[in-house]
Amino acid sequence: MRQAARVDDNQADIVQALEAAGATVLHLHQLGKGAPDILVGFRKVNHLMEIKDGDKSPSRRVLTADELTWHSNWRGDVLIVTSADDALRKIGATE
Repeated sequence: MRQAARVDDNQADIVQALEAAGATVLHLHQLGKGAPDILVGFRKVNHLMEIKDGDKSPSRRVLTADELTWHSNWRGDVLIVTSADDALRKIGATE
């Protein structure tokens, strides 16, 4: 049986901020195998997001081996975000 997917401590805050800005959010972290944490829809554009906790040391924010493999095989963009402000800025919800 697969181990439960871990969720970064700041994921709930990021999701709440995205939804407050009018985005829709689909949780993907349960897929495992390096898939991004969330899919965000905003202004008719979809954004895959990998959430890393900006409060943790840089060594604890690196992509896992599975994440590196998934990202390198994906033929689209994946945003790596570390905070609610970072996520909002990267989707164009703030300047």
